[in-house]
Amino acid sequence: MAGSEDIVQRIQELKEACNGIIIVHNYQLPEIQDIGDIVGDSLKLAKDAASTEAETIIFCGVNFMAETAKILSPGKVVLHPDPDSRCPMAAMVEPELLRKMKSEHPDAVVVSYVNTTADVKAESDICCTSANAVRIVKSLPERKIIFTPDRNLGLYIQRFVPDKEMLLWPGYCATHHNKITVEGLKKLKDAHPNADVLVHPECRPDVIDFADHVFSTEGMVNHAETSDKAEFIIGTEREMCHRLRKEMPGKTFHSIETAVCENMKRITLEKVLRCLENMSPEIELPQDIMERARIPLERMVGIGRGD
Repeated sequence: MAGSEDIVQRIQELKEACNGIIIVHNYQLPEIQDIGDIVGDSLKLAKDAASTEAETIIFCGVNFMAETAKILSPGKVVLHPDPDSRCPMAAMVEPELLRKMKSEHPDAVVVSYVNTTADVKAESDICCTSANAVRIVKSLPERKIIFTPDRNLGLYIQRFVPDKEMLLWPGYCATHHNKITVEGLKKLKDAHPNADVLVHPECRPDVIDFADHVFSTEGMVNHAETSDKAEFIIGTEREMCHRLRKEMPGKTFHSIETAVCENMKRITLEKVLRCLENMSPEIELPQDIMERARIPLERMVGIGRGD
């Protein structure tokens, strides 16, 4: 079996041959991040997927992210190395139930986190990410908001828009909701009293109250780069610290070792190589779903510029 260096070299050769670009989410395995042409959070990847001149996008992330790339770049080939790398939170919303909720609240606007399937985006008025969620909701003239699927993110948004009525879908990210706790953060803080505590808005409200700062993953990068602090406790998926340590070797980052999204870890170097060799699995979506889902995504990208 070929070693990892041989696999990486072969991946690069095949990527160049198909005029490809490897787009990688911050929660991917370190070796996957290291082969990425672009590594980032969902807002950055949404923008880059739409603007890249590459003909082939190899998307290393969970399923809804690869779908988003296809929706925004319908003329490109989008490869997803493991179709079973799925987001459990995205699966918590069913289009039929969302349509029922919309019929019960005809005066509401539907804001869906990008952590949703293409079918759910097609039922939404606008999308958002953790980086621009507050800005998106503030920009809407409607007072009543149906927010899917992450209740924790919805509760975080509610802090900044007390004049809005937020109808929150009962979804959550198991990694942030169950594996990042105040108790765990306190233990890290006791061990590293000079560290800033940064957490993701998908965390529970008590965790957000405990933290020094709340940021999207890209926000964490920006804060750590500009902060006078040299030590940080990172309250999001463990692999985020790989990128932070790589980009800022002079600073110290403490991860929560149990905060692991197993679905993100399904993508391996071998699977990336196989998908480039076979130009498969390829993301394919019904034309009507892509057209309907593109509208809320483009609205999001337009409002989210500058994050």
